[in-house]
Amino acid sequence: MLNTKPEAGGLFPQMTFDKLGGGSISVGGPKDRYSLFIVYRGKHCGRCKKYLNGLQAIASDWEAAGFDISVVSADPESKAQQDVAEYGWDFDLGYGLTEEQMEKLGVYISNPLSPDETDRRFSEPAIFCIRPDGVIQIVCLSNGPAARPDLEELLDGMKFNIEHKRPARGTV
Repeated sequence: MLNTKPEAGGLFPQMTFDKLGGGSISVGGPKDRYSLFIVYRGKHCGRCKKYLNGLQAIASDWEAAGFDISVVSADPESKAQQDVAEYGWDFDLGYGLTEEQMEKLGVYISNPLSPDETDRRFSEPAIFCIRPDGVIQIVCLSNGPAARPDLEELLDGMKFNIEHKRPARGTV
């Protein structure tokens, strides 16, 4: 496995993912708006559902602050469809995150604990706030489901960073 980790202040790698409902999600590279990009564990993760339900509740606040939202997991399309049908998420949801893409993102990768959990390796949670110029403003990589930033606090911090033109921190 490659041992790469995205660096705050560095360029986010350009990547494309299949999008539920058709088309694709493109992250990295120049954009018109900021990007909130979330990698989640998948359908098997109850904590992910809670987290993404919280995102759904405040997605309009993120969008009003100038962010496009995209979320992706290693799940196949059928599992992603089941989650959207059950939870009603309307942000862009990608599926089929590959191990090669996980390595490029620098996320932690886990093996399933049993076939009941899932049938493939999956990514542990990660959150990226990416500036319109493609630079990573915030990166948060977790090695387990219980460690994720509070989305309201993160939004508040990003609004401050944008308003005061703050550079990415943690670059030393």
